[in-house]
Amino acid sequence: MTKRALRIAATADLHYGKHSRGMLHEAFAEISSNADILLLCGDLTDYGLPDEAEALVADIRAAVKIPMLAVLGNHDFESGQAELVCKVLDDAGVNMLDGEAIDVAGVGFAGVPGFGGGFGRRMLNAWGEPLIKQFVQESIRHAVRLEQALAKLQTERRIVVLHYSPIRATLKGEDPEIFAFLGSSRLEEPINPMERLPLEFPFTTSPRQRFAKPENLTE
Repeated sequence: MTKRALRIAATADLHYGKHSRGMLHEAFAEISSNADILLLCGDLTDYGLPDEAEALVADIRAAVKIPMLAVLGNHDFESGQAELVCKVLDDAGVNMLDGEAIDVAGVGFAGVPGFGGGFGRRMLNAWGEPLIKQFVQESIRHAVRLEQALAKLQTERRIVVLHYSPIRATLKGEDPEIFAFLGSSRLEEPINPMERLPLEFPFTTSPRQRFAKPENLTE
Protein backbone atom coordinates (compact mmCIF):
# COMPACT_ATOMS: atom_id res chain seq x y z
CA MET A 1 0.00 0.00 0.00
CA THR A 2 1.42 3.38 -1.05
CA LYS A 3 1.91 5.77 1.81
CA ARG A 4 0.58 9.31 1.58
CA ALA A 5 3.05 11.83 0.19
CA LEU A 6 4.63 14.30 2.60
CA ARG A 7 4.45 17.78 1.08
CA ILE A 8 7.45 19.87 2.11
CA ALA A 9 7.77 23.66 1.78
CA ALA A 10 11.22 25.21 2.29
CA THR A 11 12.25 28.82 2.64
CA ALA A 12 15.30 30.83 3.72
CA ASP A 13 16.60 34.39 4.01
CA LEU A 14 13.45 35.87 5.50
CA HIS A 15 15.51 38.63 7.17
CA TYR A 16 12.74 39.75 9.48
CA GLY A 17 13.35 43.14 11.10
CA LYS A 18 11.69 44.71 14.11
CA HIS A 19 8.97 46.19 11.90
CA SER A 20 8.46 43.25 9.51
CA ARG A 21 5.34 41.92 11.19
CA GLY A 22 2.78 40.99 8.54
CA MET A 23 5.37 40.86 5.75
CA LEU A 24 4.87 37.16 4.98
CA HIS A 25 1.55 36.47 6.64
CA GLU A 26 -0.19 35.66 3.33
CA ALA A 27 2.70 33.51 2.12
CA PHE A 28 2.74 31.56 5.37
CA ALA A 29 -1.01 31.02 5.18
CA GLU A 30 -0.73 29.68 1.63
CA ILE A 31 2.08 27.34 2.63
CA SER A 32 0.11 26.11 5.62
CA SER A 33 -2.79 25.25 3.31
CA ASN A 34 -0.68 23.42 0.72
CA ALA A 35 2.16 21.73 2.62
CA ASP A 36 2.50 19.27 5.50
CA ILE A 37 5.71 20.69 6.94
CA LEU A 38 7.63 23.98 6.68
CA LEU A 39 11.43 24.15 6.74
CA LEU A 40 13.07 27.47 7.65
CA CYS A 41 16.66 27.34 6.42
CA GLY A 42 18.38 30.21 8.18
CA ASP A 43 18.75 34.00 8.10
CA LEU A 44 15.36 34.19 9.73
CA THR A 45 16.18 37.60 11.19
CA ASP A 46 18.13 40.58 9.88
CA TYR A 47 20.48 41.25 12.79
CA GLY A 48 19.85 38.30 15.10
CA LEU A 49 17.77 40.25 17.60
CA PRO A 50 15.03 38.70 19.78
CA ASP A 51 12.66 41.54 18.80
CA GLU A 52 13.09 40.54 15.14
CA ALA A 53 12.34 36.94 16.00
CA GLU A 54 9.20 38.11 17.83
CA ALA A 55 8.00 39.83 14.64
CA LEU A 56 8.49 36.58 12.72
CA VAL A 57 6.79 34.57 15.43
CA ALA A 58 3.73 36.85 15.29
CA ASP A 59 3.22 35.91 11.63
CA ILE A 60 3.95 32.25 12.29
CA ARG A 61 1.43 32.03 15.12
CA ALA A 62 -1.22 33.79 13.05
CA ALA A 63 -0.84 31.76 9.87
CA VAL A 64 1.12 28.51 10.22
CA LYS A 65 -0.75 25.41 11.36
CA ILE A 66 1.74 22.73 10.26
CA PRO A 67 4.96 21.42 11.87
CA MET A 68 7.99 23.69 11.46
CA LEU A 69 11.71 22.89 11.56
CA ALA A 70 14.46 25.50 11.39
CA VAL A 71 18.18 26.19 11.49
CA LEU A 72 19.88 29.51 12.10
CA GLY A 73 21.86 31.42 9.47
CA ASN A 74 24.79 33.79 9.76
CA HIS A 75 22.52 36.85 10.18
CA ASP A 76 20.90 35.19 13.18
CA PHE A 77 24.28 35.18 14.97
CA GLU A 78 25.13 38.83 14.25
CA SER A 79 24.16 40.32 17.63
CA GLY A 80 25.46 37.48 19.80
CA GLN A 81 21.93 36.59 20.92
CA ALA A 82 21.40 33.39 18.95
CA GLU A 83 20.24 31.48 22.04
CA LEU A 84 17.51 34.04 22.71
CA VAL A 85 16.43 33.99 19.05
CA CYS A 86 16.18 30.20 19.27
CA LYS A 87 14.14 30.41 22.47
CA VAL A 88 11.64 32.83 20.91
CA LEU A 89 11.17 30.52 17.94
CA ASP A 90 11.09 27.36 20.04
CA ASP A 91 8.42 28.85 22.30
CA ALA A 92 6.32 29.43 19.17
CA GLY A 93 6.50 25.76 18.23
CA VAL A 94 9.39 25.89 15.78
CA ASN A 95 11.69 22.87 16.21
CA MET A 96 15.19 24.36 16.15
CA LEU A 97 17.87 22.03 14.79
CA ASP A 98 21.53 22.34 15.75
CA GLY A 99 22.74 18.78 15.75
CA GLU A 100 19.27 17.45 16.58
CA ALA A 101 17.17 14.95 14.64
CA ILE A 102 13.40 14.57 14.48
CA ASP A 103 10.93 12.18 12.88
CA VAL A 104 7.90 13.76 11.19
CA ALA A 105 5.33 11.40 9.68
CA GLY A 106 7.95 8.69 9.18
CA VAL A 107 10.49 10.98 7.52
CA GLY A 108 13.68 11.84 9.40
CA PHE A 109 15.05 15.37 9.53
CA ALA A 110 18.52 16.40 10.74
CA GLY A 111 19.93 19.89 10.72
CA VAL A 112 22.76 22.27 11.59
CA PRO A 113 23.43 25.83 10.42
CA GLY A 114 26.63 24.74 8.68
CA PHE A 115 29.69 26.87 7.98
CA GLY A 116 32.04 27.94 5.20
CA GLY A 117 35.33 26.48 4.06
CA GLY A 118 35.12 25.90 0.30
CA PHE A 119 34.62 22.93 -1.94
CA GLY A 120 36.51 19.98 -3.37
CA ARG A 121 40.24 20.36 -3.90
CA ARG A 122 39.94 24.08 -3.09
CA MET A 123 38.56 23.43 0.39
CA LEU A 124 40.41 25.32 3.11
CA ASN A 125 42.65 23.17 5.31
CA ALA A 126 43.81 23.72 8.89
CA TRP A 127 47.29 25.00 8.09
CA GLY A 128 49.03 28.26 8.88
CA GLU A 129 47.74 30.99 11.13
CA PRO A 130 45.72 30.12 14.26
CA LEU A 131 42.68 32.02 12.91
CA ILE A 132 42.66 29.86 9.77
CA LYS A 133 42.79 26.74 11.92
CA GLN A 134 39.90 28.03 14.06
CA PHE A 135 37.85 28.71 10.93
CA VAL A 136 38.43 25.19 9.62
CA GLN A 137 37.72 23.66 13.04
CA GLU A 138 34.35 25.41 13.13
CA SER A 139 33.52 23.95 9.73
CA ILE A 140 34.50 20.48 10.95
CA ARG A 141 32.44 20.91 14.12
CA HIS A 142 29.25 21.52 12.14
CA ALA A 143 29.93 18.51 9.91
CA VAL A 144 30.49 16.26 12.93
CA ARG A 145 27.26 17.44 14.59
CA LEU A 146 25.39 16.75 11.35
CA GLU A 147 26.87 13.26 11.15
CA GLN A 148 25.82 12.58 14.75
CA ALA A 149 22.29 13.83 14.07
CA LEU A 150 21.91 11.63 10.99
CA ALA A 151 23.10 8.63 12.99
CA LYS A 152 20.15 9.08 15.37
CA LEU A 153 17.60 8.61 12.59
CA GLN A 154 16.15 5.17 11.91
CA THR A 155 13.85 6.27 9.07
CA GLU A 156 14.23 5.13 5.47
CA ARG A 157 13.89 8.68 4.17
CA ARG A 158 16.20 11.31 5.66
CA ILE A 159 16.34 15.02 4.88
CA VAL A 160 19.07 17.45 5.90
CA VAL A 161 18.27 21.07 6.71
CA LEU A 162 21.16 23.55 6.37
CA HIS A 163 21.82 27.24 5.89
CA TYR A 164 25.27 26.88 4.34
CA SER A 165 25.63 24.83 1.18
CA PRO A 166 27.19 21.33 1.10
CA ILE A 167 27.79 21.50 -2.68
CA ARG A 168 28.73 24.16 -5.22
CA ALA A 169 25.66 23.50 -7.37
CA THR A 170 23.29 25.31 -4.99
CA LEU A 171 25.39 28.49 -5.24
CA LYS A 172 24.57 29.27 -8.86
CA GLY A 173 24.09 33.01 -9.22
CA GLU A 174 26.51 33.92 -6.43
CA ASP A 175 29.97 35.38 -7.11
CA PRO A 176 32.51 32.52 -7.30
CA GLU A 177 34.93 34.64 -5.27
CA ILE A 178 32.78 34.16 -2.16
CA PHE A 179 31.91 30.48 -2.55
CA ALA A 180 34.31 29.54 0.23
CA PHE A 181 32.27 31.64 2.66
CA LEU A 182 28.91 30.17 1.62
CA GLY A 183 29.46 26.49 2.31
CA SER A 184 31.80 23.55 2.49
CA SER A 185 32.25 20.07 1.07
CA ARG A 186 32.69 18.92 4.67
CA LEU A 187 28.92 19.21 5.04
CA GLU A 188 28.41 16.83 2.12
CA GLU A 189 30.54 14.06 3.65
CA PRO A 190 28.00 12.93 6.30
CA ILE A 191 25.10 13.35 3.85
CA ASN A 192 26.68 11.47 0.99
CA PRO A 193 29.49 9.18 2.25
CA MET A 194 32.06 8.36 -0.43
CA GLU A 195 29.98 10.54 -2.85
CA ARG A 196 27.98 7.47 -3.87
CA LEU A 197 24.80 9.36 -4.73
CA PRO A 198 24.11 12.54 -6.73
CA LEU A 199 23.24 15.29 -4.25
CA GLU A 200 20.96 17.64 -6.13
CA PHE A 201 18.49 19.34 -3.79
CA PRO A 202 19.46 19.70 -0.15
CA PHE A 203 17.26 22.13 1.76
CA THR A 204 19.65 25.04 2.11
CA THR A 205 19.58 28.73 1.36
CA SER A 206 20.22 28.68 -2.36
CA PRO A 207 20.93 31.76 -3.88
CA ARG A 208 18.54 33.97 -2.01
CA GLN A 209 15.46 32.06 -3.19
CA ARG A 210 12.85 33.01 -0.63
CA PHE A 211 10.26 30.29 -1.10
CA ALA A 212 10.29 26.86 -2.69
CA LYS A 213 7.08 25.22 -3.82
CA PRO A 214 5.95 22.27 -1.74
CA GLU A 215 7.64 19.08 -2.89
CA ASN A 216 5.98 15.67 -2.69
CA LEU A 217 8.06 13.10 -0.87
CA THR A 218 6.68 9.62 -1.48
CA GLU A 219 7.74 6.25 -0.20
